[in-house]
Amino acid sequence: MGQAVLLGFREFCAQIVNSAASPEWRWVNLTAFVLLMLLAAFSYGTKAGVIARATTKEAVRQPVFLLSLAIACLILLLNTFLPFFSLGEDVKMLKDCGLATILISGLLIAVWTASTSVADEIEGKTAMTLLSKPINRRQFVVGKYIGILQGVLWFLLPTAVVFLLLVFYKVGYDAHESSLEPPTVAQRFAVMIQVVPGLLLIFMEIAVLAALSVAISTRLPMVVNLTTMFAVFVVGHLTPVLVQAGVLEPVEFMAKLIAVTLPSLELFNTQAAVATGTLVPPVYLAQTALYCVCYSVAAILLAFILFEDRDLA
Repeated sequence: MGQAVLLGFREFCAQIVNSAASPEWRWVNLTAFVLLMLLAAFSYGTKAGVIARATTKEAVRQPVFLLSLAIACLILLLNTFLPFFSLGEDVKMLKDCGLATILISGLLIAVWTASTSVADEIEGKTAMTLLSKPINRRQFVVGKYIGILQGVLWFLLPTAVVFLLLVFYKVGYDAHESSLEPPTVAQRFAVMIQVVPGLLLIFMEIAVLAALSVAISTRLPMVVNLTTMFAVFVVGHLTPVLVQAGVLEPVEFMAKLIAVTLPSLELFNTQAAVATGTLVPPVYLAQTALYCVCYSVAAILLAFILFEDRDLA
């Protein structure tokens, strides 16, 4: 029994190495590594990085972070063993519900941290103390935003590992429950690896909404920020439907205006890929990442404008 487990673990590690070295994912892995290195260089080599590290510590230590992490892991665990009555599609339901759970929990952490670390510090006059040091307002905003993203990363890393392992286990568990032939490690790994692009797209979606939340936090308090971001989240996922449903010219104009102004969050939705069991191609990830960067930069520039003449006294 122990030897079989050891052989299965070795094959699992070999599948990870082979997937990371595959040509289609080599550029994705290299880009992720470079971004992590740039993030570390920013945090420890710039003045704004000091604010980013402090914001990350604040995000990780707050009760909402630990509560969201515990609840997300608990929901993922329950979804693994509770039947969905989906006629043999329990694995797809687990992936869909798991990605939604991680998205909502990570978004809550991002918006909550933006509200507490930006809006509350401005209202509590703490921001004025920071800006009295050799740190300007733009460095303050950028540091807060990068710190929020680092806090989200610290949330996504453990939940992603737990989620991937549960998906790997669920494939064999369902085959055993259905009295089917046990799948090989390669087959279970192939199902598990389909979730990884969805996790990357979740981080991109949270990054876009976090940038918008930071911009709103420079002017509005926490309650308004949370309400506004909830509305943006709902409308952002409905923009394709709004554009297609626009029959009258005024309705179509407003729908297109909303689609241009608000982020098109349906770009980050992997529900179709999960339903069909296909792997999101790296080209689509690259195009979505470009949209994420452009919209996030635009939102941070808006935050610069809103925060530039904000009275802190």
